[in-house]
Amino acid sequence: MNACTVATQRPLIQAALLARPVAARVLVDPNRPILASLIAGRRCGVGILPAHLGLSSAEIARLWAEYFPGEKSALPAHHLDETPERQDIIDLLLEYRAGHYPSEIWLATIVATACAGSDHLWQDLGLGRREELSHLLNHAFPRLARQNTDDMKWKKFIYRFYCARDGIYVCPAPSCRECTDYAHCFAPET
Repeated sequence: MNACTVATQRPLIQAALLARPVAARVLVDPNRPILASLIAGRRCGVGILPAHLGLSSAEIARLWAEYFPGEKSALPAHHLDETPERQDIIDLLLEYRAGHYPSEIWLATIVATACAGSDHLWQDLGLGRREELSHLLNHAFPRLARQNTDDMKWKKFIYRFYCARDGIYVCPAPSCRECTDYAHCFAPET
C-alpha cells in the first residue's frame, strides 16, 4: 500500500481490532494496542514481519483467539531469514519481562524476529511511530527499557546490551559518548 493508504487505513484497521470484545484481563493489557498496531501495520504491508509475526502456529492462533477474536485479518506473506542470535534475544527479553501478561512472551518473539530487519526496530515491526516501540518496551520489558538512559535507538540498545552481557564490546571506545558511531546510534530517527 502507498503511504496515503497506510495513513488512512492503518488507524481504521487498528480501531476495528481494538473494538472486538475480549475478556477483562485482556482489555486492560497495555500491550493490546501495540499488538493491534503491529497487525494493522502488517496488514498494510509495513514492516518486515512474516504473516505469523514470528510466532508458532499455536501462539498466533492464541493471540487471535484471546486478543482479537473473530475474523482474522489476512496478513501479507513475507519471508524473513532468522538471525543466529534470535533465540538469545528472545531469552534476554523474557528475562526482563514485566511478568503481568502473556502478551509479553509473544512480544519477546516478535521483537526478536523484527531485529533481523535493516531499518529502525519500530519500522521493522511495522509500528506507526517510535513512541509505540518505547511504550511496548516500557510495559512489556520495563527493567530492560529503564537501562536505555541515553535514548539510544532500541535495536542498537538491545544488541549492545546483549553483547555487553557476554563481554562482547562492539564499540572500540570505553563509553558510547567517545565512540565514532555515537552520532549514528543516537541521531534522531527519520
